[in-house]
Amino acid sequence: MSARLSPVRRMTGPLALVLSLGVAGCASDRPPAPPPPSPVPTPQGLDAARDELAALAATAQDRHLTARYTLRSPGLPDRVVVVTSADDGTWRVDVAGGALGGTVDVSLTATTDGLYQCVLPSAGRAAGCVRLGDRDGTVPYRLDPRVQHPFTDWLAVLTDRRAPLAVSPARPPDGAAGASGACFSVESTTAALTPPLDVGIYCYDRDGTLTAVRTATGTLTLAGPPGPAPATVQLAGPVIDGEPLAVAGPEAGSTVTPVLGGAGTS
Repeated sequence: MSARLSPVRRMTGPLALVLSLGVAGCASDRPPAPPPPSPVPTPQGLDAARDELAALAATAQDRHLTARYTLRSPGLPDRVVVVTSADDGTWRVDVAGGALGGTVDVSLTATTDGLYQCVLPSAGRAAGCVRLGDRDGTVPYRLDPRVQHPFTDWLAVLTDRRAPLAVSPARPPDGAAGASGACFSVESTTAALTPPLDVGIYCYDRDGTLTAVRTATGTLTLAGPPGPAPATVQLAGPVIDGEPLAVAGPEAGSTVTPVLGGAGTS
């Protein structure tokens, strides 16, 4: 029996070589295996920054304080912005150089009676306030210094998970390297002509204090520890009849009538 099987055994060597060459040839004809896919952030990772910013913005909505900020804008000297968020929900934002191309100090104030633009008193200009509309009304674009929004209506956008925003962690903006807390890059994901807020970098402390924000308007940086909030805010002057002042300066050759500098109250 073993003598008859020996020829078969002698053939297994060459046969195995032929089979192995055939398999190798087939393998060489196959395309190379694709590389493993690169790791991508998980949906949970993409949502983490948005969740954190929304939580801080919600805390900021309940934050009542008086705080002083420095505003750095292209082409203008550094300016002071004072924010007051009162215990009763009223608010006031004073902006040095906030009107007429940086030549007039103004404040935007939301009281229980409405929304006002006030000229702050200065040499040769008396204080006076013009009512712009209801307390929750929109400031017309030509009158809008925009620095009040991070403390008021944009907080509702940052807390709204349906708002078309892309949020990611960020470093403090240039000029605000000492800003404390967490910073986030916020971009709009819609092509709407009027995005829900200005894109930029927003920084908040854990207690909801805005420590820095950079948008096209400039960089706003907290200038010192916040103080306590008043029970309510007060207008900077009497309510008068007149036209509010635009943010932009007058055109060359035009004459500006100081409508908010005259007498008269209502």
